[in-house]
Formats: sequence, C-alpha cells, structure tokens
Amino acid sequence: MPQTPPFSAMFDSSGYNRNLYQSAEDSCGGLYYHDNNLLSGSLEALIQHLVPNVDYYPDRTYIFTFLLSSRLFMHPYELMAKVCHLCVEHQRLSDPDSDKNQMRKIAPKILQLLTEWTETFPYDFRDERMMRNLKDLAHRIASGEETYRKNVQQMMQCLIRKLAALSQYEEVLAKISSTSTDRLTVLKTKPQSIQRDIITVCNDPYTLAQQLTHIELERLNYIGPEEFVQAFVQKGPLDNDKSCYSERKKTRNLEAYVEWFNRLSYLVATEICMPVKKKHRARMIEYFIDVARECFNIGNFNSLMAIISGMNMSPVSRLKKTWAKVKTAKFDILEHQMDPSSNFYNYRTALRGAAQRSLTAHSSREKIVIPFFSLLIKDIYFLNEGCANRLPNGHVNFEKFWELAKQVSEFMTWKQVECPFERDRKILQYLITVPVFSEDALYLASYESEGPENHIEKDRWKSLRSSLLGRV
Repeated sequence: MPQTPPFSAMFDSSGYNRNLYQSAEDSCGGLYYHDNNLLSGSLEALIQHLVPNVDYYPDRTYIFTFLLSSRLFMHPYELMAKVCHLCVEHQRLSDPDSDKNQMRKIAPKILQLLTEWTETFPYDFRDERMMRNLKDLAHRIASGEETYRKNVQQMMQCLIRKLAALSQYEEVLAKISSTSTDRLTVLKTKPQSIQRDIITVCNDPYTLAQQLTHIELERLNYIGPEEFVQAFVQKGPLDNDKSCYSERKKTRNLEAYVEWFNRLSYLVATEICMPVKKKHRARMIEYFIDVARECFNIGNFNSLMAIISGMNMSPVSRLKKTWAKVKTAKFDILEHQMDPSSNFYNYRTALRGAAQRSLTAHSSREKIVIPFFSLLIKDIYFLNEGCANRLPNGHVNFEKFWELAKQVSEFMTWKQVECPFERDRKILQYLITVPVFSEDALYLASYESEGPENHIEKDRWKSLRSSLLGRV
C-alpha cells in the first residue's frame, strides 16, 4: 500500500502544487482552473473530485484541503456518506460479478483515500455514523482479496489506537482540572516554610525549558487539524439542526492548549510573587529569564511567550524594588524578540528561521518548532474572516482554502516532532499540577511584598485582605 508522505512535502512555497490535477480529466463540470490550479467549484463537483476511479487518484494536497475545509459546508459524516455512495455507484462495488480486474485497480485507491482520511483526521471517526460508513466500505473492499483484508485491518487498528490514546489524554486532562486548587487555599493550610517552589524542584533553567517543551509537544500532538476550522464554524440561519453547531465545534484539544498557556503565565507570576524576601523574588525573575532564553533557543516560542506574559502581569511588573535588583538586559532582548509591533515582525522572522532550521535538521532537537499558538489561531481567524467561503456564483472559493490548508499543514509538520529530551516526571508533575494563584491572590501577594503606592491600590489591598484572608 502506498505510504502517506510527510506534510512538509505537500505544499510548495506558493501554497499551490503547480502540477495539480494533470492526470485528472475535468469529466464532471463545475470545476474552475487557472494555470492548472483549481480556484473554485460547486460543492458537488468538488466531492466528485475527491473520489478516485480506475484512471485517477486525487492529489494529496487536494485531499487534505478538501477534507479540512468541507466541514464549513457539511458534516464529515455527510461527506463520508456521499463518498461511500459514489465509490459504490461508480466502481460497481455493490455488484459481486463486477470485473475482478476493475476491482483490483480501484480497491487500493479507495483504501488509500480512506487511510489518508483516518490518519489525518482520525477524530472525525469518533462519530458512530462515520465509523459505520467506514466499516461498510472497508468490508466491501476486504471481501475482494486477502491483501486488501490485511490492509483494511491495519487501517482500522491504527485508527482505534489513535482514538483510544485521545480518550486517555482527555481523561488525564479532566482529572487534572477536577483536582486543581488555588495556591492561596494551600498556603492557608500549610505554612510557607514547607512550601516548595520551582527552583527547589528544578534548579537548572535549561532542564526546565526542556520539560516545558515536553508538555508543549504532547499537547500540540493531540490537536486535530480540523479544530482550527471548527473553531470558526457558525450556525447558519437555514440550519435547523439544533446539534449542528455544538457537534461541529469540537475544539477541546485546541482549548486545552490555550488553557495550558494561561496556566504557565499564572505559574510564573505565582512563583515570582510568593517569596517574602526581595532577593528571592529577584532570583526567581532571573531564573525565568534564563528559562525563557533557553525556550527561544530550542524553538519553543509558546512557552517563551507564556513566561514573558507572566512576567508582564501587573502584580509582577509593579514590584519595582524587586526589579531594581534584576539584571534585565537578557529580558529586554527577549521582549524585543516577542514585540507585538508591526504584527509581531521580529517573532515572525525568528519563527521563519526556526522553520527553515527544522527543514534541514540533522537532529530531533533542530526540528522543534512550537509557534506562539494564540497568534497562529489569530492568523487563521483573519484569513477565514477576510475571504468569503463562496463566490457570487455559488462556487466554493477554493483559493481561500488552499491558503488555509497551507497554514494548517505547516502546523501539522511541527506537531509530529518527537521530543528529544529526557522526561523528568517530578518536574513535569509540578508544572502540570502545582496550584497557582488566582488574579486576586496575585495582587494580594504583590501588595504584601511591596506595599500599595496610591489610594486605589490601598483600597484594593484592604478589600483583598478582607475577602481572601478574612482580615481587616
């Protein structure tokens, strides 16, 4: 069976594959090309174009782009039903007496299409309707020859493994969030002297940056490409199916990853605001500056940005006496790299450099590219908002979806990188489960460390002491 090539090979630098569809005849009307590139088409014609026949197999960039974007127009299970119907109709799979030779030519192609779908968009198959159609079509193919039976079995086993791993991951996330407590609650029950801080758990900033990269890559790996599109699906006025919106808006893993970014920011701020002594707070700031710098060197831009965000939170940035003791030159350089001006120009340049390094990498370490995730989502959001899904003639605007698929496929390459660093369970456990301060508790800790500077801060401090500590 043909092997699925890596994502990086899918799109050339322009976002189009220049040789698309040369083998395909435009047998069904409704597809519009320019310079060999498919620009638009009716939904029906695009579905037809997805289904292989004896002389034709769709280009892989087309398969990925259409499976990714079609969910803006129809449920994946509806598309699957149509694909199954077309396969059965066109290829006469329903006729046991159909030409064996014909079957031999077409079965591997249909199987390859199903394999690409299950490998790239496995989460679609959590829907029982999808699974039913898949099993039905796979059964028709498998009843042909022994070879196909083995391949079908292999495909199904691989899919079931992926879905089982996802369920396990979701259970772990649910367990973590159900047992999480606020750091202040812990402080009230345990004296500060026996509280651990991050430096006692891991005193080496390089090791901490590596463990953060483990968490980032694991969480990235569970985000399905379709989640980027499903985040923007709107319920149409003609859509009477009540469950349609919630059903298509399956973005759990994407949301869990954004929550991780917020948690890391709050963890950084908590660790800085907690120490009673100024010199300990200054040491903690310098420690996180070194962690952030190592994240930058690794190519872990998401943790880098979360650390900078944590250090820029008001309860931390107001600690002027603490900051006066910090050598901030390294921090200034990092802030400059992640400066939001000119649409994050400096960061985008660094990201391009990391992506380039990844393409020519000789080691796993050089392959790591973890983008600043919120900005990636924002880019995809603006791409989606900036162009219509359909053209005035009703055609699907496929030019837009090439661009969307290009951005998502780059992410797909990055998320498949294996983390080369050794795992340290103790550090990982601390990073993922240690309680962090809420925003109010951060302000309270900040005021307790360096007193209020004006009446507004004084009033806020009093009110926080009364509400959080029960003191006046």
